[in-house]
Amino acid sequence: MPAAPVATTAVPDVAPPSPLRMLFAFGGLMATLAAGYGVLFTIVDDYKTEYGISESSIGIVIGLGFLSGFLSQVLIAPYADRGHARTIVLVGVGVNVVGLLLMALGTTLTPILIGRFISGLGIGAASPAVRRIVILADPDNLGSNLGRLLSADVFGFAMGPAISAALVGPFGIAAPFIVISVVAVVLLPFVARVPVDETAVEARPRKRLAFDLLRSRPFAGATVLAGVTFVMIGGFDALWALVHDELGTAEWIANLGITLFAIPLVILGPFAGRTAQTFGPFRLSAIGLFAGAGFLLGYGLLPTGGLIFALAMMHAVSDGMTISGPGVAAGMLVPADRQAGAQGMLGATQAIMAGIMAVVTGFVYEHAGRTVAYGVVAGVMVVLTCVGLWLAGDARSLRRPLYDGDGDASVVADVAPLRRRGRRTLSGR
Repeated sequence: MPAAPVATTAVPDVAPPSPLRMLFAFGGLMATLAAGYGVLFTIVDDYKTEYGISESSIGIVIGLGFLSGFLSQVLIAPYADRGHARTIVLVGVGVNVVGLLLMALGTTLTPILIGRFISGLGIGAASPAVRRIVILADPDNLGSNLGRLLSADVFGFAMGPAISAALVGPFGIAAPFIVISVVAVVLLPFVARVPVDETAVEARPRKRLAFDLLRSRPFAGATVLAGVTFVMIGGFDALWALVHDELGTAEWIANLGITLFAIPLVILGPFAGRTAQTFGPFRLSAIGLFAGAGFLLGYGLLPTGGLIFALAMMHAVSDGMTISGPGVAAGMLVPADRQAGAQGMLGATQAIMAGIMAVVTGFVYEHAGRTVAYGVVAGVMVVLTCVGLWLAGDARSLRRPLYDGDGDASVVADVAPLRRRGRRTLSGR
């Protein structure tokens, strides 16, 4: 079958901003978005104590944000590919700030629920748009730059508990939300001044949503691998505190484990992204996910909390070196005018998979114990990783972006069959 013609997807030439400016503006912004999540997870006990909100209602508050984030990444994020990337970022951050302030000032369930929903919408819209901007600002180094965003994201989430610990006691529940909101607003003028490659009018995709990207098997494979990453995260988070409580681990060890786990992710982010781009994002993802499945099996078999803690530190280094893979793969597989939709699709899949796996893992743990629960998560990871690699096909050896900076298919010998099959789908025409 002859190759389908490729429509040009050029974006206007814009002088790339300095890496330091990009990191400060967009890395700082991603850190503030994640810090809001981190604060919420650490003040749920305060909501219960101060406002009398039940545990089940708190669970709804947390889950609602994931749901709204999923919807936003699917329905709103693709508009960043239609010439509105900067606007989506600015509006998304503004919406998130409104949500944070509602969660700060609300003293009953209803405003807190509304705030959490609104916050999820803002984060779900802004995050893929930020990734699009960063990818297109320097396509030759998209791996390193996406890794820096991941580092900022993890750092922000890890700082959430520290911010809460410092501010809630002396200033009340509202304080951490207000401080994060102020920092986000301060960063907005810097974001507004960063040059942004917006898709030219004649090159904007006709597809309003990004579901059509899944018709490309390699992109579907990257999406599956992104979901597997959050299968691992959902299972790990759901069981960590429960297992250490069961084994009688000292509370300070259990708490320290979560904080220390984030450190390799923060430090190794740029290295991991760069390695994913040069070694191959599918290869690196497979190594990390199969290793992650092994670590989870170890958590189910080790007899003491101390040994689990030690294994988790090795797991953290493994994740820090490999977790960027799916996002880098998506950035290398799609043209310039589909980047936000692609990153949004990955994020939506991750949110759904993490939520499902957290519920399933908790149920299995309650009825069959930790060994079986961790075994189930590990088994799901292995099966889905194999599915993702199978879908990737020729792109398993991908080491260069499939499209050049102008959106045309680049000459990459090891993905030539992929180019022939997927041009029309990936260009959204």
